[in-house]
Amino acid sequence: MSNSLPISQRARDVVKGGFDLHVHSGPDVMKRIGSDLQIARAFEAQGLGGYVIKHHYSETGGRAALAREAVPAVKTMGSITLNAAVGGMNALAVEMASRDGISVVWFPTVDAENEAKQLHEYAPGVPPPQWVRLQNELKEEGLLKGTISVVDADGRLLPDTVEVIKNIAKNDLILATGHLGRDEIFAVVDEAVAQGVKRIVITHPEFPTQDISLDDQRLLAERGAMLERCFVTYHSGKYPWQQMFENVRETGIENSFFSTDLGQPKNPPVEDGLALMADKAFEGGFTDDEVHQLCVVNPARLAEGAGKYV
Repeated sequence: MSNSLPISQRARDVVKGGFDLHVHSGPDVMKRIGSDLQIARAFEAQGLGGYVIKHHYSETGGRAALAREAVPAVKTMGSITLNAAVGGMNALAVEMASRDGISVVWFPTVDAENEAKQLHEYAPGVPPPQWVRLQNELKEEGLLKGTISVVDADGRLLPDTVEVIKNIAKNDLILATGHLGRDEIFAVVDEAVAQGVKRIVITHPEFPTQDISLDDQRLLAERGAMLERCFVTYHSGKYPWQQMFENVRETGIENSFFSTDLGQPKNPPVEDGLALMADKAFEGGFTDDEVHQLCVVNPARLAEGAGKYV
């Protein structure tokens, strides 16, 4: 592909068996670089262990099941993202998606109150996410009826949010914080810990609309949350690679993992993402064992056994 980038054999070898917990494959309402089956087959060819299908507008448990049947060597996992299209903070949607075999529940992304406040605030020269245009179209058509709130005006979790967290705990799913803001993230994580959620992921903490400080990343790691470092955030110039590497060091390698957030047609192939991150990490001074932990060991620990119905 014309958007492929050079990758060392060292990187390919170190990430074998890796899990990418953040992939945008098709079919989707936005154009994607490959289908679920194409990505699964490409992962098999590279010796990768599995990936999560993320969709901002619908759940992907059924799609993941078909991909696993077609490519059993790759553990393709489903998810749900709690945007308006699935009813927002909707515990019933989470329960039914869980019964459909999902592994991950993302809190609101494109419809998050925090994201909507900052929708047009990307720095000059930094490309906005692919979904921004779609959200603007939906707004112009009058289909967006507001944002999804997880807390009230005083910062307390809404009852629907608590019910969702309880369901995540019951079904042993991965809770990912999506595009929530700093205070919302802390409120959700604290409740998740209290409810016994075992797998908590802080979604791309350096993404501009999250922008979680290093001190706050430390506090979240101390609560047991894992910090997700997404290739696209750094590849697209939204945050410096070297600063991210320093954040990984400062918060502890055991508390971070690499994923890609790939699938957009103009970006590199999804199956190259972890290896590209590995090469960048080598440049940043990380060892083979450290990169293996970030790309393989840590995400696999999150993925294995997530969900009750698969």
